[in-house]
Amino acid sequence: MAKIKHEVIKEADLTNNCPECFNQELKLSFFQKHSYGKFVHKTTNEITSELKCKTCHTQIYPVAYTPDIERVFEYYQKMATPQKSSVKFTSLFYIILLVVIAVIAAGVYFMLESGLLVN
Repeated sequence: MAKIKHEVIKEADLTNNCPECFNQELKLSFFQKHSYGKFVHKTTNEITSELKCKTCHTQIYPVAYTPDIERVFEYYQKMATPQKSSVKFTSLFYIILLVVIAVIAAGVYFMLESGLLVN
């Protein structure tokens, strides 16, 4: 089963007021989804965000955003550039691929030597 990680691509400290405790210590983070499996590592274009207050430690959802927070969020969202989506194969994939090719080649060689494939 593949492990899914959300890796940070952009973090920013905001000076806007928290809608819960009204302190000015907010942290905005943007994450990109990465999937790590035994045979392949995938990077997707999927970006998620999280806004937390450093004082009261609550996560602030987009419903509670004030117009000022929305404006700052849109600004930082434009600055958060994700890595290109890609698929990278692991060394285990290449080893298994080489073993399969070697087994098929050996099978064809032995069939040719025994005369099974010759008319």
